[in-house]
Amino acid sequence: MAGHDPVPLSCDCFVALPPHTASPAVIFGKNADRPSHEVQEVIYVPAATHQPGDKVQCTYLEIEQAEHTHAVVLSRPAWLWGAEMGANEHGVCVGNEGVWTREPLGEDEALLGMDLVRLGLERGSSAREALEVITALLERYGQGGSCKEEPVPFVYHNTFLLADRTEAWVLETAGRYWAAQRIPEGSRNISNQLSIGSEISTEHAGLRQRAQSQGWWSGDGQFSFAEAFSLEQQPLRMEAAKARFRAGRDLLRQHEGHITAETLMSILRDKESGICVDSAGFRTAGSMVSVLPRDPALPCVHFFTATPDPSRSVFKPFVFVAGIKPVPQVRSPTFPHDPAKQIPRFQSSVDRRHELYHRHQAALELMEQDQERGQKLLETLQELEQQGLEGMKAMLEGTETPHPEELADLFFDCVEAEMKFYT
Repeated sequence: MAGHDPVPLSCDCFVALPPHTASPAVIFGKNADRPSHEVQEVIYVPAATHQPGDKVQCTYLEIEQAEHTHAVVLSRPAWLWGAEMGANEHGVCVGNEGVWTREPLGEDEALLGMDLVRLGLERGSSAREALEVITALLERYGQGGSCKEEPVPFVYHNTFLLADRTEAWVLETAGRYWAAQRIPEGSRNISNQLSIGSEISTEHAGLRQRAQSQGWWSGDGQFSFAEAFSLEQQPLRMEAAKARFRAGRDLLRQHEGHITAETLMSILRDKESGICVDSAGFRTAGSMVSVLPRDPALPCVHFFTATPDPSRSVFKPFVFVAGIKPVPQVRSPTFPHDPAKQIPRFQSSVDRRHELYHRHQAALELMEQDQERGQKLLETLQELEQQGLEGMKAMLEGTETPHPEELADLFFDCVEAEMKFYT
């Protein structure tokens, strides 16, 4: 059966809101854990207006385009259209995770959960609006198709964490069915399992009827989405996710009232818990942390690594402004005969590594071969990251006001600085 893969799938997504945060801001973070050979790129897509009748080609499916799409910054596996995580110009962040449920997996090509991440960001100006976009498209088109760039299909359903300046939402799905929980304060994490019990804020109109008709819920007493739709026999990868979920929740609790961007970066770097993955077949391919201030006069700041293993990567800041400078160093090459786009798919492989990935990979090898030089390089990278964090902190506290042109070049400049250290 597709999806029964020996490689574990493990992503972790976090959000902290006041009063758990150190400042009046919502802080979002995610590790995208993917097959170890897969390359994650970071792309900026400007806002656009579209003509009536326009279509958009997602990874597998062509659907109707919206009249207007928001500007987005995305961290995504380089072979597909959607994204593992990202943000839009309105301060909305979305990340997804794979889950396996009692609903059958659809091997037919439909929308990937990663497509739904991008569609929610492009079409939603708030977390709630992005959730409504995702659920409407899910009900209409379903979810399905392989989530890995290999001939053997790897299929899963999805959970999502959505956040904006005021609130967060957990959205969990099983086939075309779904339930969502609003998170108005505190902190929350998700890790490859259904976690919404009876605290459902909104749901698919036929959700309970579906559970009852399948014998998953008696119809009496409290309804729990996780109890009704979770598999009785969990795949090993979902059993392992329970420990990561608990560890992530505990790490958030340890920092209640003091959570900052640095806190989430440290959690995403935690290898002991399994949140930061670096194994032979699977690893954290990219990481993201966002700061969404409650004050709408302050900009949101989004940090991306664009490289694997956050414990040995640099979180680099991005801010939405006019005239964003392109960053080709974190864009993967394109191919005229891309095996991900040809039918049958994935019959050959191509080298999708971008320039920063190449240099970072060489640096990781150095760290492993020459411990002393590797440690010095790691310390230099940490200093570079700290400079970016301090600059963004000064901007968010109002002690510095960068020129818009500086912000437009910010992510480019940080990537360039990192690459210089690798040479």
